[in-house]
Amino acid sequence: MPSWTHLIRFIAVEDNLVHLGQLVDTSRDIGEDSVKGVQIAAYVINGTIYDGRVTDKVMHVKQLLSPITREECNYIRCLGLNYMDHAKEANMALPKAPILFTKPRSALIGPYPAAINIPKCAQDETSDYEAELCLVIGKTGRDIPEEEALDYVLGYTASNDVSARTMQMITTQWSFSKGLDGSCPIGPVLVAPSVIQDPQTLSIKAIHNGNTVQDGHTKDMIFSIKKQISYLSQGTTLEAGTIFLTGTPAGIGYFREPRVVLRDGDEISVRIDQIGTLVNKVRYDSH
Repeated sequence: MPSWTHLIRFIAVEDNLVHLGQLVDTSRDIGEDSVKGVQIAAYVINGTIYDGRVTDKVMHVKQLLSPITREECNYIRCLGLNYMDHAKEANMALPKAPILFTKPRSALIGPYPAAINIPKCAQDETSDYEAELCLVIGKTGRDIPEEEALDYVLGYTASNDVSARTMQMITTQWSFSKGLDGSCPIGPVLVAPSVIQDPQTLSIKAIHNGNTVQDGHTKDMIFSIKKQISYLSQGTTLEAGTIFLTGTPAGIGYFREPRVVLRDGDEISVRIDQIGTLVNKVRYDSH
C-alpha cells in the first residue's frame, strides 16, 4: 500500500510542473486555503497514487488539481437516491437495490480554480448541485464480500454531482444529464482509509454562495459504502481507478423553496469531515 495519508495532485510553485504530494499540515482545510491564497506545503510523492512513497522534499502548491487524472480513472459509477432524507424530499420509495448511473471521464475536474462548466444546452436555470462523498478504488476486484469491501478503497474525497434537471426529467436514464463536461468536480485531497476508518461517520454539507443548502451525514445512507462496493462488484470487475459517487443528502436546489440553481459566477462548495472543502466557481459556457 502507498505510504501517504493525505494525497494531493498539484502544480508546484517551484517548477510549474505537476506533482503528487502528501500534505505537511493535515489539519488544514486546503480547499479553503487555496481559495484564500494561503500557502500549502506538501512532501513530494514518488510513484503513482497506488504505490507512491512520501519523500522528505517539500514543495508548495501553485494550483490544486483533481487527486486522480482522467487517464487514471477508467469509470465513474454514481448512486442515485441513496440517502433517507433525500428519498423523502423527492417523495420516492426507498430503492430495493443501489440505483446506478455513470459519468464519462470528460466530466472529471478538480477543485478551485477549476470551474463547473454549464454548456448552452443546460443554461435554463435548472443546473443543480449534489454534495457527495467520493471514493477511489485502489485494487481490482470482483464479487467482493461486504466484510472485505473497504480493503479495496484507495481513498476518500469530496465530489459534486452537478445535474442538468430539465434534461434529467425528460428521460428515465440520468447519465447524459449528469455527465456533461465539467460536471464531476472532486477534491481537494484524497484521504487514506487509515485516517477515515469508517466512512459512515462523516458530516457532509453543500454551501452555495455562502449559504448552507445541504447538511447531512453519511450514516443516513440507504446502502453503506461496504454494500455499494459489494453489490456493484457482483459479476462485474471493479478496476483500480474506478471512482464512486455515493449519493447525496436532502437539500438539492430542485426541491428547495424557492429553488436554488447554479448560475454563472456562483460559488458552490462541498464540505466533508476529515476531508475539507471542495470549492468551485460556476461558469456558463459561451461556445
